[in-house]
Amino acid sequence: MLPFKRALRPLAALLLAAALATAPAATAHAASAPSRGWNDYGCKPSAAHPRPVVLVHGTFGNSIDNWLSLAPYLKDRGYCVFSFDYGQLPGVPLFYGLGPIDKSAEQLSAFVDKVLTATGVAKADLVGHSQGGMMPRYYLKFLGGAAKVNALVGIAPDNHGTTLSGLTNLLPYFPGASGLLKTATPGLADQIAGSAFLAKLNEGGDTVPGVRYTVIATKYDEVATPWRSQYLTGPDVRNVLLQDLCAVDLSEHVTIGTIDRIAFHEVANALDPAHATATTCASVFS
Repeated sequence: MLPFKRALRPLAALLLAAALATAPAATAHAASAPSRGWNDYGCKPSAAHPRPVVLVHGTFGNSIDNWLSLAPYLKDRGYCVFSFDYGQLPGVPLFYGLGPIDKSAEQLSAFVDKVLTATGVAKADLVGHSQGGMMPRYYLKFLGGAAKVNALVGIAPDNHGTTLSGLTNLLPYFPGASGLLKTATPGLADQIAGSAFLAKLNEGGDTVPGVRYTVIATKYDEVATPWRSQYLTGPDVRNVLLQDLCAVDLSEHVTIGTIDRIAFHEVANALDPAHATATTCASVFS
């Protein structure tokens, strides 16, 4: 048994290293890091922006580091902006989004309730990166979230799972590896294309009535692969390829959600479609 376990270690290490290499660096514990004006529970939505925006980080992310650029971008445009941590594993600091995704969706549900109570409105808008763009769909579909959410904007979401640039195709060559991942990092296992979680999530259709969906993808994504699998089908869905807006944008999985102002401009359009403006390469200056 010991040699077999040793054989599994390189694959597990490879998968974790690939994920860590593409995760935003944790600069400090989220609770002690500066929020630069968001997570203000005294903020009241305006007539121009009548719903609070809840930001949902990705795998290995947290409520601060994932949003050091986008949260102030939206705050400066008059939105009440909130973020939270979810999916922490026991004994694992800084890096979140690793727990079972259905349980993470329950944490999202509780946080949205908290934000709605504080702001005094009936619905929120959700913006998520990577797992954070996919996980809320479980909340919408199975936990009553559709009654409390107006729009979901997914930035590079792994809506139909990922092959991690083909890396997950190695799993069948290591018997027991899938079980090891499920036990050690269930949030990663749930995101592998073909997982039981994703089968349940996508059975019967990608969307639920009453919610507007936007997907913003990049063809240079090396994590949520193949990138076209990020797209949703159904009513009230808009799928956007970043390179159709600006052909020279080279953003990959991390940068599209953390620093890409062309993607940010499209997020703003999705949150306020009545006042949307054309997103182009010049949008980096907007």
